[in-house]
Amino acid sequence: MKYFISFCLTCAIILGCVDNLFCQVLHENNSGKSYYIHGAMVYDGISVNPNKVNVLISEGKIVLLDSEETRSQGLKNAEYIDASGLVLAPGFIDPHTHLESDLSSPDKNQNLSALFQGVTTVFAGNDGGSPFPIDRSFRQWTENGIGTNVALFVGHGTVRRLILGIKDVQPDSLQLEKMKSLIAQAMEEGAFGMSTGLFYAPGSFAKSEEVIELAKVAASYGGIYDTHIRDESSYSIGLIESIKETLDIGRKANIPLHFSHIKALGSDVWGFSGQVIEMIEQAKNEGLEITANQYPYIASRTSLIAALIPRWAEDGGYDALLERLEEPSLRDRILLEIKENIRRRGGEASLIISAEDLKEYHDHSLDKLSDKYGMPAEQLVIEILQKAAGVRVVSFNMKESDLIHFMKQDWVFTGSDGVVGHPRKFGSFSRKIEKYVIQDQVISLGEMIKKSSWDVAFHFGIKDRGAIKQGFHADVIIFDPTKIKENASFQQPSEYSEGMEYVFVNGKLVVNKGEFSGELVGITIRKNQQ
Repeated sequence: MKYFISFCLTCAIILGCVDNLFCQVLHENNSGKSYYIHGAMVYDGISVNPNKVNVLISEGKIVLLDSEETRSQGLKNAEYIDASGLVLAPGFIDPHTHLESDLSSPDKNQNLSALFQGVTTVFAGNDGGSPFPIDRSFRQWTENGIGTNVALFVGHGTVRRLILGIKDVQPDSLQLEKMKSLIAQAMEEGAFGMSTGLFYAPGSFAKSEEVIELAKVAASYGGIYDTHIRDESSYSIGLIESIKETLDIGRKANIPLHFSHIKALGSDVWGFSGQVIEMIEQAKNEGLEITANQYPYIASRTSLIAALIPRWAEDGGYDALLERLEEPSLRDRILLEIKENIRRRGGEASLIISAEDLKEYHDHSLDKLSDKYGMPAEQLVIEILQKAAGVRVVSFNMKESDLIHFMKQDWVFTGSDGVVGHPRKFGSFSRKIEKYVIQDQVISLGEMIKKSSWDVAFHFGIKDRGAIKQGFHADVIIFDPTKIKENASFQQPSEYSEGMEYVFVNGKLVVNKGEFSGELVGITIRKNQQ
């Protein structure tokens, strides 16, 4: 105890206690491991410009030291990290993932696909699908341990399914009240807002009025509205009308909007990014709070049903679809619409089947499979779906020019939309740095960091994270930008990224010189309990 008091007084004399925080952190608990990081170029996440400042991590929190301070003036028992020539930044926050099953798995709960990209916090429950009740997942993840922090949205599609099933029906007043109560329950359990997947069944069956009423509930708890819009292409109401619908929901529900994986998908809407941006900028100028995320690839990945089957045909679910395929008139109609959807998504050559359980189709394009089996592509799609419901498809359906146009907007963040079978799960943040910051210089490193950390934390309402700031939780990454490498590809989509030298989660060093420590120190972040 004498040593502790003497040492803290010494800190106060030498450092002026950095607004007393330096010694305050020590006083809270002197037994934890501390790290003194010297020589890094520090991007604080709030500004796009770096500063040369030394950083002390102690008891899970960040303490900044003046740039003139030397190693000897840091904690004598702190581990010293020479970060000369490296960048130090806040850990990235991924606003859109599908990592619920990974976090629940004893084999994947380390969340290494995120950590090796520098992602320290992930959001899940996107596209209208979430665990429910969300408290159950929070408790499970806390008990079993997770590698990154995690926050959740409550899924509109999940709530709709619980009350209405997978049918194209509209709720009566009593059913709508039940849905509202489920949204309220999730918000009280810590959800950050409500997500929708209006392109996917059963969300696709909902009218705007239903979504507005449910979004009002999320808004009353200070939540946001995260959406996979109804149509990113020309499937139903079209891209532009879908943007209008979303803006209308935001206005009428008085809720901040977040467009998930914003894009112009398919040849019918290539080049529409300018019009979409103009509409959103106008709405922002009118007072709506609007942000978006994107993954830096021109190919998407989704279910074969969602991509090519008309929504009316899956009313009632997969079994109902199979029954319709047995009726000749309905089957012919479905075939025609599949053919049109193949064209819409870029043609047979641009669609790659992803079905590891069906090896004869896996990783082959529809045009090659059509030639191999001697049947039209639309007929082949039906045969594949009659064998398995969960078949996925990778489709190269976007233009690089639209991708870059969205990327340059200060309200567009990076989001992985991480799913197995697409390199975006393992490489989105690494690719953004490697290709679009270093190689093509589309955006600066400072912009990329800011839009992947503080901007997400600020707009989503995450407290004391997302910045290198005194007293903030120490989610910190250290790396050489020129050595960041995306190793995942469409041929090998599950390869880990490399280049992150050090990754701290809640002040614990979980990636040390590029190697995972094995510690599970992530926490669940609840909006109402921060």
